Amino acid sequence: MPQSQVLQQIISNMETVIIGKREVIELALITLLSDGHLLLEDVPGVGKTTLGKALAQSIRCSFARIQFTPDTLPGDVTGMSVYQMQTGEFRFMPGAVMNDILLADEINRTSPKTQASLLEAMEERQITADGKTYPLPELFMVIATQNPVEQLGTYRLPEAQLDRFLMKVSMGYPEKEKEEADIV
Repeated sequence: MPQSQVLQQIISNMETVIIGKREVIELALITLLSDGHLLLEDVPGVGKTTLGKALAQSIRCSFARIQFTPDTLPGDVTGMSVYQMQTGEFRFMPGAVMNDILLADEINRTSPKTQASLLEAMEERQITADGKTYPLPELFMVIATQNPVEQLGTYRLPEAQLDRFLMKVSMGYPEKEKEEADIV
């Protein structure tokens, strides 16, 4: 099947759950095909999380979502070594980042230290935990959602983090006509 047909199928599949946002879907696909990462900035409730899930399901790849909160730790993202009482050894337990697509939901609601835990993963496609380096999947994309910085309880993303995103997109609400057409 020609590549353009495959892309049209992916877009059509995503449009079944993301109504009236073809341009956003196309930009997400461009980011994926360019080996980049996507930052979705908008108010809650416009489908940012749904876009990430729909993309992963449409291309049938591994997917993880991590909800960033003020108490999320870097180890929650990258993984950590856990002591195994039976063997008396530490065993690495992979974090959410060890998936093809990682949805970093509300990335600017967590501390800068936890935000920074994604820097190595996004730039070098690997993580380092306890002095050991672990490669990430060959297909690796971070889709991060961000609430407007003016909202209470948000942190600004540092320039080093913003630099890792290929695109920053705002979804916005669907047009009234498109939303009403979907209801009928």
